[in-house]
Amino acid sequence: MNRTDLIIIGAGPGGYRAAELAAKAGLKVVVFEAGHVGGTCLNEGCIPTKSFARNAEIMQTLKEASLFGMNNLSFDFDFRQVVARKDEVLAQLRSGIETLLSHPNVTLVHGHARFVGPHTVEAFSADPHTEEAFSVGSGSAAAQYTAPFIIIATGSVPKALRLQEPANCRVLDSSDLLQLDHLPESLCIIGAGVIGMEFASIFSAFGTKVTVVEFLKECLPALDSDIAKRLRKVLEKRGVAFHLQCAVTGIKDKEVTFTDKKGKEQTVEAEEVLMAVGRAPRVSDDFQLAGFDFDTRTGIKVDDHYETTVPGIYAIGDVNGRQMLAHAAEAQAKIAVTHILHTSDAPANSPFSTLNSPCTVVPAAIFTHPEAACVGPTEDQLKEQGIAYECRKAFHRANGKALAMNETEGMLKLLSEPDAGRILGCHAFGAHAADMVQEVSVLMCRDTTVTQLRDMVHIHPTLSEIVLAAAEQ
Repeated sequence: MNRTDLIIIGAGPGGYRAAELAAKAGLKVVVFEAGHVGGTCLNEGCIPTKSFARNAEIMQTLKEASLFGMNNLSFDFDFRQVVARKDEVLAQLRSGIETLLSHPNVTLVHGHARFVGPHTVEAFSADPHTEEAFSVGSGSAAAQYTAPFIIIATGSVPKALRLQEPANCRVLDSSDLLQLDHLPESLCIIGAGVIGMEFASIFSAFGTKVTVVEFLKECLPALDSDIAKRLRKVLEKRGVAFHLQCAVTGIKDKEVTFTDKKGKEQTVEAEEVLMAVGRAPRVSDDFQLAGFDFDTRTGIKVDDHYETTVPGIYAIGDVNGRQMLAHAAEAQAKIAVTHILHTSDAPANSPFSTLNSPCTVVPAAIFTHPEAACVGPTEDQLKEQGIAYECRKAFHRANGKALAMNETEGMLKLLSEPDAGRILGCHAFGAHAADMVQEVSVLMCRDTTVTQLRDMVHIHPTLSEIVLAAAEQ
């Protein structure tokens, strides 16, 4: 039996951040990772899609080159080179994480960890085609590890629709799409959430004919409905076709069949079909042996310190189903490790002096072109909850820097308590929307009021002046 202070299952953003913090505080840490370090975000999500998004942004800018005095511009587009650049970015970032996990207090095990008891896991081969257990020395017993504290950071997996009849052709998920070695002529995306909208924006810019089929009445349901609609309209102008309030019923021979809001059956034919209907917590049957409460749909049940119903076992990131965002996982890692250090006999030089409060202000971004971002409740949510509020708006088209950049499509909504009171939320789309929402997020963490924001000087000319313009309305 291998004993250590802390076991971490998963080396994604939450897992490797927790390992880094715990190791620096003096704990002996064992990290299990069956795939590449970095998790879904680095290998199959945030980073590769942002690499593609950068290529798409350049493509879109080149299409508008004549506005900047560059006429008769022509170029060849090599999709394989786009993929190669993406792979180079991933390799560099993986190397950085592996260096981080080379800390003397960290042991990285390339394999699966399976619970055999509340505080004991068994190591299995990382090869998905075998269930072979690691050997301890020359013996035949599987290697087992035990620790008073365990952090589960296993992430999430793509969801899929339950169709009336199973698809008789290959249907891609986001990981598959990122591994294509050719640019499809046409792409049908099922789902207009973050994943679907980002890929719609990217592949449309690359020249692929993109169609999006969405069950809800608008794209990006977590975003303010007014902002989401405006963003969709921009993508429609660029050639993306949307079918909203439509239920997919079947996929056959690359033909997607769906029922529209009037009950009429329609079909869309495409070279590739992407299933982008969200992600689900990555849970495992062996969790039952650990004894904590979990659900296959909602994930592992945790408290405000991200501790499960079994003391000493924590769950952070996508697997607890609270906020499926890489930066949320990192924040949760800090909270969990802080709680562990205050619970255990941690060294006196622990970097944390007080327990963190739960993550309550967590911004998010959608990297379409133009991008969108949000923090806090939407107008619709405030109305549903009966909360009094004021809404202020500002537009990119009235901002000098945006005009100079030819980025006039965009709007920001600032929500606050009445009488220019405490800021409640911010929803935006347009160039640098994520940066502006991040500013508002920081202000919200300090309970800043709109009146106080009005007194804060912003650099001119910058897009951040849009935040100030909204506050001054």
